[in-house]
Amino acid sequence: MEIKPIRTKTDYRAVLKEIETLMPARAGTPEGERLDVLVTLVEAYEKKHYRFDLPDPVEAIKFHMEQMALGPKDLVPMIGQINRVYEVLNRKRPLTLQMIRRLHRTLGIPAESLIKEPAQRRAA
Repeated sequence: MEIKPIRTKTDYRAVLKEIETLMPARAGTPEGERLDVLVTLVEAYEKKHYRFDLPDPVEAIKFHMEQMALGPKDLVPMIGQINRVYEVLNRKRPLTLQMIRRLHRTLGIPAESLIKEPAQRRAA
């Protein structure tokens, strides 16, 4: 099994293509072991070359609402009265610790995203 370091974007793209072909491989097979090694190399390359910022708390909530087909009324048990939900979604009210805990526990939103400083609103 010849494995080379990922040094360039071309190397990176080539390894991603190979990973795609190896996805059906079973664990414990030579192909499965090659897949594990290549994925580890890609993760190391991405960690070094790409910065993945956490989403803004409101954007994280909206994303989960969209993915789970939820409306503002569905957030009432986690945030409070419907007017409070709209205030949070419109960035007029910050999330409290209790809201963060409920959103994390109920919707599975990473707590790290919910505690991140919200994006600044643009002046109109």
